[in-house]
Parts: sequence; C-alpha cells; structure tokens
Amino acid sequence: MNARVLAPSILSADFTHLGADLAACEAAGADWIHVDVMDGHFVPNMTLGPLVVAACRRATSLPLDVHLMIEKPENMLEAFAQAGASRLTVHVETCPHLHRTIQQIQALGVKAGVTLNPSTPLVMIKEVLVYVDLVLIMTVNPGFGGQKFIPEMLSKVSETRRALDELGSQAWLEVDGGVSEKTIPDLLKAGANAFVAGNAIFNHPQGLTAGVESLQAVLAHY
Repeated sequence: MNARVLAPSILSADFTHLGADLAACEAAGADWIHVDVMDGHFVPNMTLGPLVVAACRRATSLPLDVHLMIEKPENMLEAFAQAGASRLTVHVETCPHLHRTIQQIQALGVKAGVTLNPSTPLVMIKEVLVYVDLVLIMTVNPGFGGQKFIPEMLSKVSETRRALDELGSQAWLEVDGGVSEKTIPDLLKAGANAFVAGNAIFNHPQGLTAGVESLQAVLAHY
C-alpha cells in the first residue's frame, strides 16, 4: 500500500459539477474519493445514497471510500457495495454486532472500516481491530463539513497507531475533520496515514487542483 493517501471529501464539492470535480481530483493526484453518507438520524444532516456512489463510480477510477454515518448500516451494505464502494466504514456507535457487520462487508468483497466519534474511546473497537482494513478517527463531530479540528484527538490517533502496530495490522489509520496544511504535520506525527479533506480542497483560494496539490506536497514533505 502507499505510505500515505489523500481522500478528497465530496461533501464539500459542487454537485452541479460533480463529475468534473472528481476528474479534476484524480488528475491533480488524489488517491481516493471520500463519500459521506448521512441519514439525518445518527447525525444532524442528510446527504448521499447508493445512486450517488454509483455516479461517482462511473466518473472516476479512484477507490471510493464510503463512510456510513447512518443507523442500521447493515441494511444498506449490499446496496453500497453494488454501487461500487471500495471501502465501507461503519460507526461503532451504530453497530451492536460490530464483528458481524465487518464480516458482512468483507463477504461482499469490500474493504471494511470502523469509525470512532470524538467522544468514543478506542477501547470500544479493541476486539475488532485485528479484523478491519481501516480505522477512521473523527477529528470533528460528524454531520457537517468545514468544522474546526479538535486538537485533543491527536492523542487518540497516537493511541490507535500504537494499538495497530502492536497487532502487526496493516489497516489504514484515517482521519477526517479539519484536515489542512496546518493540521497534517501533527496528524502524521501521531501516526495517521490516510487523510480526508473537504474544505481545504474544494474551497481552496486557488481552486480544487491547487488544493489537492498543496496537501499532497505537505504529505510528501513530512
């Protein structure tokens, strides 16, 4: 696997030009595309469904990193897998049978990830760390883009890195929320190697391409 990956979050994209934005992200050097799915129940916002994931799949060859911020995600796994998701990440807070849900995802031929909200401790996923392909640490409270990075999450990223290393796990350690040129160096030092960025890319003063290139430059520098 690559040492580090950048995943633009289409939550911040212009949906009237989504295909063009995805193509521009790919051309600029993005590694994955991050797709936030929200149900208006687990988080206070509603966004995308399998049809949008399928549209993204037609528009880009990059892996689709689909983050399910929804209640009862097990009911939607097959639909998102069929739509073209490369990874499906679920929240421990919504999965009473997390181990089974991870098995369901992997049985669909998709990489399985698990997510922690800022207030959820790492111990909540200790028993499944050995099985997952990705751990996502939320560095803002999920639901909306453009939020300020929560610095206290750096210690959780470090704790997760230690736990994965102790297991010999090759799972990605992903961070999402307030990821920018300013926060990436500390996140790298803490052990993250996959970075979701929305506002810093799609609302970059010099445009989307400059946003991707500037963040990739930071990832390459440190």
